[in-house]
Amino acid sequence: MDAFRLAPCGPLRGRLRVPGDKSVTHRGLMLLALAEGEGRLFYPLKAGDTLSTARVLQALGAEVREEGPHFLVRGRGLRFQEPEDVLDCGNAGTLMRLLLGLLAGQEGLFAVLTGDASLRRRPMGRVVVPLRAMGARVDGREEGERAPLAVRGAPLRGLRYTLPVPSAQVKSALLLAGLFAEGVTEVEEPTPTRDHTERLFRHFGLPLEVEGRKVRTWRTGPFPAKDLVVPGDFSSAAFFLVAALVTPGSEVVVEGVGLNPTRTGLLTVLKAMGADLEWRVLEGEAGEPVGWVRARHSPLKGVAVDPGLIPLMVDEVPVLAAAAAWAEGETYIPGLSELRVKESDRVRAIAENLRALGVEVEEGPDWLRIRGGGVRPGRVRPFHDHRIAMAFAVAGLPVGVEVEEPHWAEISYPGFFQDLLRLCAAS
Repeated sequence: MDAFRLAPCGPLRGRLRVPGDKSVTHRGLMLLALAEGEGRLFYPLKAGDTLSTARVLQALGAEVREEGPHFLVRGRGLRFQEPEDVLDCGNAGTLMRLLLGLLAGQEGLFAVLTGDASLRRRPMGRVVVPLRAMGARVDGREEGERAPLAVRGAPLRGLRYTLPVPSAQVKSALLLAGLFAEGVTEVEEPTPTRDHTERLFRHFGLPLEVEGRKVRTWRTGPFPAKDLVVPGDFSSAAFFLVAALVTPGSEVVVEGVGLNPTRTGLLTVLKAMGADLEWRVLEGEAGEPVGWVRARHSPLKGVAVDPGLIPLMVDEVPVLAAAAAWAEGETYIPGLSELRVKESDRVRAIAENLRALGVEVEEGPDWLRIRGGGVRPGRVRPFHDHRIAMAFAVAGLPVGVEVEEPHWAEISYPGFFQDLLRLCAAS
């Protein structure tokens, strides 16, 4: 479909469950593939990125089979088989970066990692450099900065490493490599980032110590597979929460959603903007807090966002920009350098799409200043980025919007537009 037209939407009403958490699905599949025996991943995300992970793990010799809405995984017991062909990571940056850590210590195994045009442009040096310091043999374009990347497993030694910029993906890659390394691997974060890897290490009984912002691991022996329940993805829920906040008369409840505090910085910012939000943690699976969130239409006001919150909401910045477009006054969002190297240059994509909807915006090297007050109907471009496609569908929903190449939403949320229309029709 060339473009998807959303007519002006009246109140959004109803309850929904969003697909499983993408970050937890990636990591759960990898650790089950590394484990001994058979385990199930219940309610995972089955979308473009995570299906790439399943296919790559199959190419490495793990058995990954779909059982209805679940995955059944039979692991390799710490030792993957050498793939017969290039490993295609599709559009999944998390997959490529974590896979580098997973394969670096597989002594003698040779693999080549590539992806689509967007992924081949994304920076990989931030993972390659510390892995090489551990003894990893990784090569690629631009000295290993860009894929395709070639990895030959080698003996690794532990490393004490301070992340130059907050990155859960780099942290996770080094922790995975540390499971094969002699000595202790320690990663120190400048500010907290999402901690799904640490929670899953505990779930599977893998070595882990956390001391403030330092996380440590060391060589593991074989470990048994365990079943894992994946919570709903907060990043996917965020689109519906903001849609309800900006559309008059709306009330939406998202159920069964992950409420890990390293992921919910958006709730803090929206509350400061005057959002009528409430949430409750009901239960947790594998150490992940799970609960519900209710959003009601609210008059929002612009705010200056605390840069310390950005790592806790890095994937939600596009939908925060949608909320800011409808807020009275100015919203300033700093600390956005990482958004320049996501699936798209999200800073530029946000700015261009806001202008297409009649919103005044200034764009700096790592910041956005948005002067809100409402949007006008328009046509928006995803820039090959799932979160941009969904965020600007939400931004234009109250007045009507055309979203070019809507299929990009399927990278993380198959059925997004159907769910959005269902909530619109429920009123």
